[in-house]
Amino acid sequence: MIPLLWTLLVGFVIGIIAKMLTPGRDPQGCLITSGIGIAGSLIAKYLGEALNFYRPGEFPGFIGSVIGAILLLLAYRAVRGRQA
Repeated sequence: MIPLLWTLLVGFVIGIIAKMLTPGRDPQGCLITSGIGIAGSLIAKYLGEALNFYRPGEFPGFIGSVIGAILLLLAYRAVRGRQA
């Protein structure tokens, strides 16, 4: 349970960092960006475990989480931009 909580906390911070590092207009608020950061962190954790980068229960890597969150943020912007 503690690794999952740590992943959520790191994901929140990662979302804010990804928002700062991603160029362009950012129409969504901090809540959506934090959710994207959490999702990026979870993806980094479980994909890293599946690819044997991390052992089960190990925390996701910071750089991997940032990259995952930036990719999700760009994908979100692309989908959101087409709907508008």
